[in-house]
Amino acid sequence: MHIVEIPSFFPPYGGEFCLEQSKALRTLGHEVRIISNVQLSARRNLWEYISLPYHRRFTEIQDVPLYQSYMRGLPMMIRPNVNRWVEIVREMFRAYVKKYGRPDILHAHCAKWAGYAAMLISEEEKIPYVVTEHLSSMAFREEFGDDPEHTWQVPLLRKVYEHADRVIPVSEEVVDDLSPFFGKDYRWTAISNMIDVTFFSYRQREGREGRPFRFVCLGNFINRKGYDILFEAFRMVHEQHPQTELYIAGEGTDGSACRRMFNGLSCAPYIHPCGNLDQQAVRDLLYQSDALVLATRDETQGLVLLEAMSTGIPVVTTEAVPQNVRIDKGCYVAPVDDAEAIAGLMTKVMELPSAWGEDVSKKVAERVSPQVIASQLEAVMKECVSSYSNKEA
Repeated sequence: MHIVEIPSFFPPYGGEFCLEQSKALRTLGHEVRIISNVQLSARRNLWEYISLPYHRRFTEIQDVPLYQSYMRGLPMMIRPNVNRWVEIVREMFRAYVKKYGRPDILHAHCAKWAGYAAMLISEEEKIPYVVTEHLSSMAFREEFGDDPEHTWQVPLLRKVYEHADRVIPVSEEVVDDLSPFFGKDYRWTAISNMIDVTFFSYRQREGREGRPFRFVCLGNFINRKGYDILFEAFRMVHEQHPQTELYIAGEGTDGSACRRMFNGLSCAPYIHPCGNLDQQAVRDLLYQSDALVLATRDETQGLVLLEAMSTGIPVVTTEAVPQNVRIDKGCYVAPVDDAEAIAGLMTKVMELPSAWGEDVSKKVAERVSPQVIASQLEAVMKECVSSYSNKEA
């Protein structure tokens, strides 16, 4: 198949899911390219806003062909920015077709706004489109509020879902989670995001004799990651088990707001903020840790949990994570916002032997390796292309 991937977000603002899926689909022999239009924000990073290329260009990223554009967003002009973003993607698609020909299918990542652009292109060019949805209702609620029917965005995005040849939520729970915004009147097949199980490979941890037990949390310092609950849970654990440490990594974890949250606790000297880390540093930190804990309040998937289990350590998290992350004997789940329950599970995983986790690592690979997920995506796309061709005939 000839597949065009259209991400809503891409470097320097995310987009790893789109890139990894593109690479995996290419290994199956498909012709895959990415059309990326990134809306830059002067408030977020003025240097990037000024210095990144002003012209569209055909290039590559990690051996995947990329048609790239950077759009300068206008502050406080949401609707004009959206309209302009979508129109640029449509223009880029027309230029893409002149260079590479018509694709068999469009694969958008997130309905907002790649899915909307894909829908318009599909209507104009008579090409099927699918939408992988990575966002949760909390993300939409933060932007649209609790009354979605009175926003201009939600009716457009609802149409994206309803017209898609397939919506691909990253977990089954996403469908119910998003139903207050978009209903359920659309065709969907849940397919997990993938992790690089070769990179996050199993490694037996060193013996614990004579050293602290090391917990790690990977997540940006935002309310929905539950750092307030995590710090309280660690305080409880540390009171009973002084030979414990907590390493935290993610954007904002080394900032003053995060430090203020735990500085007054008796366990504060044993909490080690690491800040934002690249993939290599994340893996190194996992290899140095004995268990991961994530007190999340909202999670469409939680790939850090799968990455941790793939390296061979157990994870403690909350009922906010979907079932496809809950690997048997590897994932221990507590109620949301229950520090005492999380502390109890943290104590429980401390009793597991250090030579633990190889079987769990294999289970992760069987569920979310690039080969497994690419094959699932391939099957859905082939079905959609076939159905669309029959419909058009």
